[in-house]
Amino acid sequence: MPTLHFKGKPLVQNHHLVVPFSELEAVKSRGLSKTPSLHDNLIIEGDNLKALKALLPAYHGKVKCITIDPPYNTGNEGWIYNDRVNSPMMRDWLGKTVDRDDLTRHDKWCCMMMPRLKLLRELLADDGAIFVSIDDNEVHHLRALMDEVFGEENFAATVIWQKVFAPKNTAKYFSEDHDFIVVYARRLEGWIPNLLDRSEESVQRYQNLDDDSRGVWSSSDLTARNYYSVGTYEVTSPSGKKFKPSVGNYFRVSPEKFAKLDKDKRVWWGPKGDSMPRLKRFLSEVKAGVVPQTLWLHTDVGHTQDAKKELNETVTFKTSEEVFNTPKPTELIKRMLRIATEADSVVLDSFAGSGTTAHAVLALNKEDGGNRRFILCQMPYETKEQEQNKVNICESITAQRVRSVIKGVSGAKDENLRAGFGGTFSYFRLGKELRKQAILDGEDLPSYEALAGYVFFTATGEEYQTKKLKPPFIGTSQDRDVFLIYEQDIEKLKDMALNFELARAIAKRSDRKKLVFAPTKYLDQDYLDRLRIEF
Repeated sequence: MPTLHFKGKPLVQNHHLVVPFSELEAVKSRGLSKTPSLHDNLIIEGDNLKALKALLPAYHGKVKCITIDPPYNTGNEGWIYNDRVNSPMMRDWLGKTVDRDDLTRHDKWCCMMMPRLKLLRELLADDGAIFVSIDDNEVHHLRALMDEVFGEENFAATVIWQKVFAPKNTAKYFSEDHDFIVVYARRLEGWIPNLLDRSEESVQRYQNLDDDSRGVWSSSDLTARNYYSVGTYEVTSPSGKKFKPSVGNYFRVSPEKFAKLDKDKRVWWGPKGDSMPRLKRFLSEVKAGVVPQTLWLHTDVGHTQDAKKELNETVTFKTSEEVFNTPKPTELIKRMLRIATEADSVVLDSFAGSGTTAHAVLALNKEDGGNRRFILCQMPYETKEQEQNKVNICESITAQRVRSVIKGVSGAKDENLRAGFGGTFSYFRLGKELRKQAILDGEDLPSYEALAGYVFFTATGEEYQTKKLKPPFIGTSQDRDVFLIYEQDIEKLKDMALNFELARAIAKRSDRKKLVFAPTKYLDQDYLDRLRIEF
């Protein structure tokens, strides 16, 4: 398989593995849940690379649909490369705005995307899919990266989204009317996209011109250009007129099959019975929906002006500079959700921006009675100007919009939006990193729950479920029960150990193998082996 080479690639290929786990600190006042929970709808404030790593213990392999809108890298966005890769060359890149004059801007974009795509793949369910919005600036690089990370065999489609409804006559060369949405499955063989509802226009194509008792139907050509050895026969219409396929065409069915179709009144000869035969297809017999197509028109999924109107309707901006330049319309995200989610799916957007994905999830839940959950990751500042002005866009835009659509927006055109879609969300921000040295020297000790999630996931590779937490028991993996003997107090930790009393109590819980984390142990390994305990 051809691979993409770019400056810095050897340094970032495995960077996702060395990104430290971080605590997620709840900010109750910014959410709409009485008790913040990682199993609620989530908004996570902070660098999305660290946020994705922090989500692994609870959401590894659990996300059904990922939709991201990363920087298009047009040279005008003012994004900053800030990943702490251990290399002098990479450190020279840090904190600098990536603009059109930066000759390494494509290298930086690839370096930024690769570790994030690798973590997103870890979070994606086996039957899940990822939708990446992009334009001509990076679509070719994105395809190569996605082939390498997700596997070229898991490529599903490249969708064309018509993002504008009128040409730009000021364009120098071409008026760019579309963006791309690149779609990959975690495992394409196991991914089955949902059928979409038929449009009113397509349903109206079905009529009942001959009063058939089986209902309305549409007709299709019975001939094709594909060679068929027995497809050159002649047929006679009810009026006596004879028909054969034109030169280079063939009937798509055998003479015997044609006779059976005609006898069953599934052949349409025209209103006077003297036209070239066509095959009748009854609406009652076709699939309940239609297979998703790769051309999405603005009349079906919205355009950029719709997106800006929706954003301005749900968010009150402090300054004009805070407006996102390229938000996506909710109908566009809802199209992705209809294709790739079920009623209880988890949806992740790690480049959350203005919060369109949350808006779309809540709106679709309201429409179909679903209980989908969203996870949004958003930086507090995306540009140096925002940081200098201390404009926390995650709180002032992303979270504000989600609160608005949940509670309701007075004056909104949409009746459901006026009333509010309902729901809750918990707001978290990235806390301190879970450093092994911090535990050893007693500085910045993590909370019990944060450390439990870290050790459980890193030891088992499986989802950590906080609901099962009953210290010292922290969870069950496929082959072991897992325990953590720990307190967020250095003086207490000095006296903590896996002792005779704790070992016997742990051993009595079940007949399964036990994995125990503790500061130390006072028992020899032979005794622990008899109790089926691994320290």
